[in-house]
Amino acid sequence: MRRSLIISGIAIAALILGGIIYFFLTKSGPAVSVAPSGSVNLPVAGQGGTGGFATTPDQGSLEAPVAVGTRLTKISAGPVVPGVIAVDTTSGGATSSPETSIEFIERASGNVFSYLFRGKTLTRVSSKTIPSIQNATWLPDGSVAFVRYLSGDDLSTVNTYALSATSSTGFFLPQNLTDIAVSTNEVLELSSGVNGSTVSRVRIDGSHSTSLFSTPLSSVRVSYAGRGKYLAFSRPSGSILGSAFIVDGQGVFSRVAGPHFGLVALASHSGKYVLVSYTQNNALQMELVDTSTNIALQLPIATIADKCVWTADDSSVYCGVPVNPSAAFQYPDDWYQGAAHFSDRIWRIETAGRYAQLVLDPSTETADSFDIESPAINPSRTVFVFTNKNDGSLWSYAL
Repeated sequence: MRRSLIISGIAIAALILGGIIYFFLTKSGPAVSVAPSGSVNLPVAGQGGTGGFATTPDQGSLEAPVAVGTRLTKISAGPVVPGVIAVDTTSGGATSSPETSIEFIERASGNVFSYLFRGKTLTRVSSKTIPSIQNATWLPDGSVAFVRYLSGDDLSTVNTYALSATSSTGFFLPQNLTDIAVSTNEVLELSSGVNGSTVSRVRIDGSHSTSLFSTPLSSVRVSYAGRGKYLAFSRPSGSILGSAFIVDGQGVFSRVAGPHFGLVALASHSGKYVLVSYTQNNALQMELVDTSTNIALQLPIATIADKCVWTADDSSVYCGVPVNPSAAFQYPDDWYQGAAHFSDRIWRIETAGRYAQLVLDPSTETADSFDIESPAINPSRTVFVFTNKNDGSLWSYAL
């Protein structure tokens, strides 16, 4: 008994030294109501650049969210589509209290739901049915989700559809896009083949396509890295050396990280910083690159950069960081493919102070184990939202 107490004491002391933990002892919260919206008339699915999807009968709403602690809420048991957004808004005019709306899509039906964080209400805002959505990328205001799904007899065709959360309108982007990225007023489209990759941009209504740059690399990922600049990096694999580049408006590539095995990169909103994860001797590593100097700062914690999200002001990045990840897997491949699962804590990395701070150890709040994917944070950085890859459930945590 005494030995167990000593071991427990050592574990607690180590956890305190690792960062500052917020303990929340109350396990109950305010009541949660569910407010389903009515069905809307929607078009029927088609192939190519036009068409829509069938309307499902009103089958009720998801189960009511559950307040697990004073700050942790299980919004949906899911599974939900990876890719959610948290938007700051008001619930009744300029004088109303600030509200955060969390928009997400139910995987089984393709229906869009909105959860008001302060109001604790869950509303279905679209009953359009889209089968087998793989992921969603939202406009910053949460009005449209660009969803990607497979179709065809052998599921070899990749479709990208602009799914409106507020109306029955929508449109298709070109088929078989390799990747997309979204900003306030445009969409990046990546097309890849044996001869390389080409990146174009279109307006958010799908019009006025313009070629931006190309690369001989046949497998890359792209995103925004500030105004007029882009981040491009080799599609990550633990068996392949990859590099990350900042691409300017003239299509000039400047290396910011790599070559590393399993490299994944995540640019801050202004592009000043790039968070880079990779593997070394099959162990996860992570660094923060200042793109103005190309100086890389090795971080004391490590995860896959896709498990992180930047705050709007670039001051912090929040990450799901695995506890004792097994060396028996190849990262990030086995994690993407679902062979490897993590048990994560939530950490914050401050760019100014250059320190990492433990925000939440879920074991202090719930018996659920979190493998965080598709994290999101609202612009006022008061709500952290994530999908649990273990079961597809959706959670929020008040910061």
